[in-house]
Amino acid sequence: MTETLAVRPGGEDIPQPTLARRILLVVLCSYVFNGIINLRLDNPHQGQQFWWTLGCVLGVFVLQLTVISANAPGWPLWRKTATLGVQAVLTYLPFFAFHEVWGGMAGFLAGSFLLLVRRPLAWAYFSVIVASMYVFAAHNYHTANWISYYVVATMLLGLIVFGMTRLSQLVAELYEVREELARMAVTRERLRFARDLHDLLGYSLSSITLKTELTYRLVPKQPQRAKEELSGILEISRQALADVREVARAYRDMSLEAEAVSAKGMLAAAEIDTELRLEYGTLDPATDTVLATTLREGVTNMLRHSKAQRCVISVTQADAAVRLELGNDGVVAHSGGLVDASGSGLGNLRTRLVEIGGSLDARISEDLWFWLVAQAPRAAAGQPVDGGPARSTDLEDSGTAR
Repeated sequence: MTETLAVRPGGEDIPQPTLARRILLVVLCSYVFNGIINLRLDNPHQGQQFWWTLGCVLGVFVLQLTVISANAPGWPLWRKTATLGVQAVLTYLPFFAFHEVWGGMAGFLAGSFLLLVRRPLAWAYFSVIVASMYVFAAHNYHTANWISYYVVATMLLGLIVFGMTRLSQLVAELYEVREELARMAVTRERLRFARDLHDLLGYSLSSITLKTELTYRLVPKQPQRAKEELSGILEISRQALADVREVARAYRDMSLEAEAVSAKGMLAAAEIDTELRLEYGTLDPATDTVLATTLREGVTNMLRHSKAQRCVISVTQADAAVRLELGNDGVVAHSGGLVDASGSGLGNLRTRLVEIGGSLDARISEDLWFWLVAQAPRAAAGQPVDGGPARSTDLEDSGTAR
């Protein structure tokens, strides 16, 4: 996935997580630089006291850079304790050794506790650090203005360190999640493409194979009939090409009624007696497409894997549900019962039906008929039910090839 970028005036593109990190570093460096200026103002002659205090400030800053790293929350307890302990020593040493204190110095330590210690204990340490600055300021200065300045500066820097560090971490986590979602979307699209190709082209190729075999037998005896079958093969081939183009663009809507009529003609060409019953109302496009796909896959499997002589296609409705039943007598010796529907074909169908609140069962009855039963709501989740007129078709084919 292409990462969102921030464009600088110079034309350089900076990833957003990197930009957030750089802003955090600039803010922290600015506070340290401001602290060093305060030290120079308090120690114009830059004696030994200044250099020792400067060393403590830089030590605190270096430790702070490790605390704001992305892997700091996962440190072991001993490392967190050692880091906070050393930072606390470097923070308070200037006061105890030189009675030196500057606004916000303890804010780094307060922010580190918020980042490395679990709540609510972290906020207790934070409050203690802010209170300690009140004590130090009151010891050195006796005016309320200076005392308030040190207390507020410590509290403000601690919150800034904590807030901006967490913000930069959340930005990085957000982009990681977005990349993962993009990878998942690509995977889902690949699965959809493979599933649709299987469902659509499997039926078309089976039809072409069947009609080609029939045409081959008809050429010597019935050339005119063979010519008609070739026209049908050409039409199926064109439809298969159109299906591939539709799959490449988006999900292809299908009609259950049109698919049932097509399956009836297909089975007749295979010399299979077919009973077709359609008794259902108007369906929303999602349900219509899924049931049409189920019928197509069921017919394709029957032609590929069975020796059926008779077939029943029944679509009925009850309240807000539609039930599709596809049965055939082409089962070899079998003990009966449920059939594993985890293969790529029936597995894809079950996934589609479950997504719209439906179900799929495959079983073999005691009279050795294979039944594929799909049930789905007339309206998929979130879609209204249109109480349109019910279709009613009850036909039987003699099985004579036409």
